[in-house]
Amino acid sequence: MAILINKGTRVLVQGITGRDGSFHTRLMLEYGTNIVSGVTPGKGGSDYLGIPIFDTVKEAVKKTSPNTSIIFVPPQFAVDAIYEAADNDISLIVVITEGIPIHDMIKVKNYLDIKGVRLIGPNCPGIITPNECKVGIMPSHIFRKGKVGVVSRSGTLTYEIVNQLTINGFGQSTAVGIGGDPVIGSKFVDILKLFNEDDETEAVVLIGEIGGTDEQDAAEYIKKE
Repeated sequence: MAILINKGTRVLVQGITGRDGSFHTRLMLEYGTNIVSGVTPGKGGSDYLGIPIFDTVKEAVKKTSPNTSIIFVPPQFAVDAIYEAADNDISLIVVITEGIPIHDMIKVKNYLDIKGVRLIGPNCPGIITPNECKVGIMPSHIFRKGKVGVVSRSGTLTYEIVNQLTINGFGQSTAVGIGGDPVIGSKFVDILKLFNEDDETEAVVLIGEIGGTDEQDAAEYIKKE
């Protein structure tokens, strides 16, 4: 099963024509991710690598039925992009953008919790289910399919540890970079609960950082579960 994303995930890229968006869209496509559409206001009617581009998320959802969005837009536009995705029935939103103000993210988090929309990020490397789907910017060549779940606040530490896991024969079920900002959409416990319910995950590597209580909360959850 893995968690969050798989071969059936239908991905929308918000900010698909920007430098980062276009670069990582190509890499995600090469990995096998099913990218069904992109959104860049003013670029509707064009395409990128065969992916249709729309002016709004509403149009993209109506025509291509994505269930997941990845956001590459600049920080001054990111909050509106998140709201637009959430208001158009996108159930999973991955925000790569960094530099979103904390007060804005507090409002976004509360809104998405009410809507029942799962957010990964902001300022995160995304998610990868090896050999199935990548929604993010992780270097896919270091991952191998297996039974170890990975959840991390640090992008670069994730890459180092996953590389060591792979070298030593421990493949991964899914790896999730939750982001290192003070206010993020999903915390360690949220992801641990998903791994705990996943038959394909037999162990979890959790990678923390200094600051906050997320690691302590995760330890309490692990002790109970």
